[in-house]
Amino acid sequence: MLLLQHTPRRRRGVMVQTSTSKVSRWDQHGREHVVQVLRKGPQRTIRCDTCGWHKEAQFLPWLKAEEHLAQAHQATVDPSKS
Repeated sequence: MLLLQHTPRRRRGVMVQTSTSKVSRWDQHGREHVVQVLRKGPQRTIRCDTCGWHKEAQFLPWLKAEEHLAQAHQATVDPSKS
């Protein structure tokens, strides 16, 4: 599941577009785990709502979010493919 929210921001007189999306997966016990992907211009930060892990990820942030969910939480069930 991928949700986008756009919020324009000003930085040094220039509009910088901010958007947030999320990657959700469920573990074998039916618990949902979510990693937020925050985009500000070319910068992307990923943050896990479950454990607080975060990382800068300029390239392929959604893939890195999926990898974290699978490795750290064994959350591999994609709700959009159920």
